[in-house]
Amino acid sequence: MPPTTTVLVLGGGPDAEREVSLKSSAAIAEALRASGRFGVEYRVIDRLSQSDLKALQGDVVFPALHGKWGEGGPLQSLLEADGRPFVGCGFRAARACMDKVLTKTFAARAGLDVAPTMILDPSDDLLPLPLPVVVKPIFEGSTIGLHICKTAEDWKRAHAASAASGKPCMVEPFVRGRELTLGMIASRAGGRGLEPLPFIQITPAEGLYDYEAKYNRNDTKYLVGPPMPTDVRDRVGALTRTLAESIPDGVRHLCRADFILDDENRAWFLELNTMPGFTDHSLVPMAARTAGLDMPALCSHLVDAALSGPR
Repeated sequence: MPPTTTVLVLGGGPDAEREVSLKSSAAIAEALRASGRFGVEYRVIDRLSQSDLKALQGDVVFPALHGKWGEGGPLQSLLEADGRPFVGCGFRAARACMDKVLTKTFAARAGLDVAPTMILDPSDDLLPLPLPVVVKPIFEGSTIGLHICKTAEDWKRAHAASAASGKPCMVEPFVRGRELTLGMIASRAGGRGLEPLPFIQITPAEGLYDYEAKYNRNDTKYLVGPPMPTDVRDRVGALTRTLAESIPDGVRHLCRADFILDDENRAWFLELNTMPGFTDHSLVPMAARTAGLDMPALCSHLVDAALSGPR
């Protein structure tokens, strides 16, 4: 019997992570077809209007876009006005989480450890925090425009590049430790809320988990379920769920939170991603496999969550 529900999978977009979105969306479309449960309409878009979206066929939408327009609110606003169920956050939550500084404010209120953060002033190149520091855009993906500054010369180069970009940027302390990520998906037990997937520890070959290490290189090492104190794991998982719930209108269906675990086992919150990648290097699918969900099952579960209404 042919599937009665069709999923409209969207990829592409105008953002810096367009190429990643193309890989994610193609993988999602393939996984949903492999599930045998849904018909699939796959469309690559740039920007689109309300009428453009309305003309695309599908009962439920899976927007696998990454970046400010596709993940950070504008597309979600169009989807809300369209009226069809869709995977991922609504406009307000998507917009809030794309703002790394605002998200850190909510994270601190939720009880997570958050390092002090300053807004970069393009007209002032005086170092605002002791070295080493991290400089990165506020409204981009986690590795776009990232600079690690260990020396005064590093800082000058990072400041100049960030100021020249014309994008709002932030400065935060560089925290030494293990890089961890925590994916969360709609609860499989039913009802509202998210459930945590296993933590993943990320070890890049050259010490920096930049765009190349994240998406293109094959020498980055990933350890699912890394050694860490049970109380730390449970506490961070619970507080991340609290954070997701405290964001305006709530983060729904899926997200990924990034942390640095220091030598004292304090997990320093970095950011929250509301539409993580679905490429063959991506972390949420990797963690989900360990939790018993292969790609077809994971993508189907997220569509089911969208169809069941707000959670």
